[in-house]
Order: sequence, then structure tokens, then C-alpha cells
Amino acid sequence: MTENTRIIKKYPNRRLYDTESSAYITLEGIRRLVLTGSPFKVVDNKTGVDITRAILLQIISEREEKGAPVLTTDLLQSIIRFYGDSLQSQGILGEYLQQSMDFFLDQQNRIRAAADPIALMSEMTNRSLSFWNNFLPGSSKSNRKN
Repeated sequence: MTENTRIIKKYPNRRLYDTESSAYITLEGIRRLVLTGSPFKVVDNKTGVDITRAILLQIISEREEKGAPVLTTDLLQSIIRFYGDSLQSQGILGEYLQQSMDFFLDQQNRIRAAADPIALMSEMTNRSLSFWNNFLPGSSKSNRKN
């Protein structure tokens, strides 16, 4: 957390208070903070516990109920299966999802900035294959059979 991190306090009445603007803020307001890249932290006013993740999950849940969902039922069920997994898959899944999202966002940015979309798509295909091969069992070059 940086010194510029905005603190949002959640009160027992479920209202959120933005200490920077000295005003109540809605979940939509917090979503706008995310979209603008503003650093923030949501804390329970009574306990001081960081509840940022819970608030972000609430925003995602509300967005999923509107329009076309990003997280399908099958995907959500698969994620749930990883919790409490004895093989420590939970941590690996989180890392994988973060890397996948970073990769996807990088590709989105490249498409937006591309002068030659065909060459870019070819490069992206090669990068995508390389990315996915890193997650396959036995994917190192020494383990591959030609």
C-alpha cells in the first residue's frame, strides 16, 4: 500500500465512506476507482480488517448478474473445486489466472496500437502458443518429441 492509497471505510450499516473525499461512495464509485487505476483499500470501520477483496467480489457478482456474464457456471464450479485442494493447486490457479489476465490485457493493448493488424495477429498467435506451452506438463524443449 502506498501513501497515496485511498481509504474507504465500511460501516456496520453497509455504507462505504471515502475518507479522501469525505463522502459516502457506492459500489459503482469503487468500480470507477478500479477503472481509473486509483489505488484504494476498503477496511471494516469497526475491526480495521482489510475487506477490499470482498468488496471487489461483490462488484463482480453484481456485474455478472447484468448482461452477458464473463464467468460461466462451469468456470465458477471449476474454481470452487480448487479451494482446499490437497495438491496446493489453489495458489497455482491464482498465479495462472493473473498471468493469463496480464497476457490478455497486453494483447488487447497491442491490438489497439497496431499499425499492421495481420502481422500483429501472427506475432500474437506465436506468443500465445509459447504462453500456453509453458503451462503444459512436460512442455520444456528437452521433453518434447519431434
